[in-house]
Parts: sequence; C-alpha cells; structure tokens
Amino acid sequence: MKKNIGKTDMTVRLVVAALLVILYFFVGKMLGLIFVILAIILAVTALTGVCPLYYIFRTDTLEKKE
Repeated sequence: MKKNIGKTDMTVRLVVAALLVILYFFVGKMLGLIFVILAIILAVTALTGVCPLYYIFRTDTLEKKE
C-alpha cells in the first residue's frame, strides 16, 4: 500500500496513542481496554504510514513535492 500519512499526522497519532495509554491507568477496565485498542491502532497506522480510512475517503496528509 502507498503511504498516505504525513509527518505532522504521524506525530499527532503517536502523541494521542501515548495519552490513551496513560489514561488506561485512570479509567475503568472496559473503557481502559477500548483506549488501549485505539492506541494500538493509532500507533500501527502512524508507524507504517498507512491509514486504511484515508484510502476509503481518497485523501492523504503527505506534504506535496513541488
């Protein structure tokens, strides 16, 4: 698959994933589990540079080269 996540988007995804993991320790078990699952999804998409939803909506956040 072609990469469709830019550097800013990648950074935001990793920061939000880290925040969700931290919140895991302060909320209930079910909500904490949901937060961890979302954090894993965000981290995987950020590290691979590919977001399947961006393919569905035909968009990307890559910086365009002139």
